[in-house]
Amino acid sequence: MKVLVTGGAGYIGSHMVLCLLEAGHDVVVLDNLANSSAESLRRVEELTGKHPEFIELDLLDALGVDNLFASGAFDSVIHFAGFKAVGESVAQPLKYYHNNIVGTLNLLASMDKHGVRSLVFSSSATVYGASEEVPLIEKMPLDATNPYGRTKEQIEDILSDLGASDPTWRVALLRYFNPVGAHESGRIGEDPSGIPNNLLPFVAQVAVGRREKVMVFGNDYPTPDGTGVRDYIHVMDLAAGHLAALGYLGSHAGVFTWNLGTGNGSSVLEVIQAFGDAAGKPIPFEFAPRRPGDAAVSYADPSAALADLGWSAHRSLAQMCADHWRWQESNPNGYAAS
Repeated sequence: MKVLVTGGAGYIGSHMVLCLLEAGHDVVVLDNLANSSAESLRRVEELTGKHPEFIELDLLDALGVDNLFASGAFDSVIHFAGFKAVGESVAQPLKYYHNNIVGTLNLLASMDKHGVRSLVFSSSATVYGASEEVPLIEKMPLDATNPYGRTKEQIEDILSDLGASDPTWRVALLRYFNPVGAHESGRIGEDPSGIPNNLLPFVAQVAVGRREKVMVFGNDYPTPDGTGVRDYIHVMDLAAGHLAALGYLGSHAGVFTWNLGTGNGSSVLEVIQAFGDAAGKPIPFEFAPRRPGDAAVSYADPSAALADLGWSAHRSLAQMCADHWRWQESNPNGYAAS
């Protein structure tokens, strides 16, 4: 297939592009490079021996997006592009609603106009909010607690309405849990701009000496060690889930929702310990008060993805940390050095 990947130079996007190329697809990447690096795509080409076409373009440029669809016949779109920092979304909600919602509407309008009605959408477990029920299953009511999560929830609603209005649409809504790790080569990985918003890249930057210590928010949760428990999934397992969803859409019309997680939770202290084991050194940390809105425990029920797609995550926390460390150790400053 010829697949357009929006946000394809980013962390998850670049691993997806690699998997698509290895699976024999033609790939066009659309990315505005606001929070990513074109170096990731150069390295994907180095790893695969195949060239992904790159278009530097912002989804807010409706005319540019429409011209892209007019010039290339795509079979499907995988949509990663969007802002994703929870804290920033609370501070700048208009920025998030404008970028994530309007960008997606521009994309969908061009897809519809040009008859490209197959879409895999990068959603998030944040749509469930701070649910106290675990595991999280797809039919639970949604209750995102921040503007970032609400943009994902609202885009899911838009796509559901679109599918209801036109039965030729084929849409997969993939609710990610916590993507971590890197390609086993260590050549591509997560390269957050500024202070990392998520635990594992922060731990990795402490391990490599870029930051002093990890702040652990809350050690009085009702969990075995008092710290929050989350479902961490290896980015390569996540990419494999997208490939499976893309294949499913080839023979199924409609709008489908799947959790992509391992179904197991790891505590903050377990992650810090596992990363220290991978790096061969202790990771300094300090306890801090809980953050408002954080659930004590959150992990997926991924059984629907197994039943429908034949997909499940199989890489362990130890492998996630080993692969993430291999990337960070060999690229202490991310892609910047290149």
